[in-house]
Amino acid sequence: MADEPDDLVASSICPETALPEIEPEMIGPELGWSQTLQRRSLNEISRSELLQRVSPSNDLQVVIGDGLSVTAVSKQAPPLFELLRQHAQERGWRIGQPFVIRHCRVGILNEIGELLAPRVVVLLIGERPGLATTESLSSYLAYQPRRNHTDANRNLISNIHPRGISTRDAALRIMNLAAKMMTAGTSGYQLREELPTPLALK
Repeated sequence: MADEPDDLVASSICPETALPEIEPEMIGPELGWSQTLQRRSLNEISRSELLQRVSPSNDLQVVIGDGLSVTAVSKQAPPLFELLRQHAQERGWRIGQPFVIRHCRVGILNEIGELLAPRVVVLLIGERPGLATTESLSSYLAYQPRRNHTDANRNLISNIHPRGISTRDAALRIMNLAAKMMTAGTSGYQLREELPTPLALK
């Protein structure tokens, strides 16, 4: 297990899952990630482990959730995170150690916000497989999420896959939207995403 927090492929965090009968297991050997936490809330062991392994108060905290498609996470999340990491470094942002949540649901954003206090949380989560593809990923973003926040406080970029939004374009949109959140001090319906043509970092 690697000690370098910025190395996605080598990193792995294995707290007890929120449902004790579920054992941590690999999403895919190529990722080097363990499926770790559970659903919308964390138990005390998971919270303690996260606080020990993931630094708080970063500018950007990326969380990976299997959601409804492990295939989508396996295919899209590794290259997308690497682009996000590169862009964050270019902007001088601190980016937290990524980790994976088993059977993840979007509501976990609130607890991550309370626990780790990042400026912006980005949840990369598998979408429900459809007729067109089983590899579609969504990215939910929230500015300083709290327990009472709802979908109205979040922004969504969906349809991330080779025949939809490319990982390159998704990374640019996520970074631009995160920057806008930090400037405005809010997220959700009050914040509209601006899509430049051609797509480029602001």
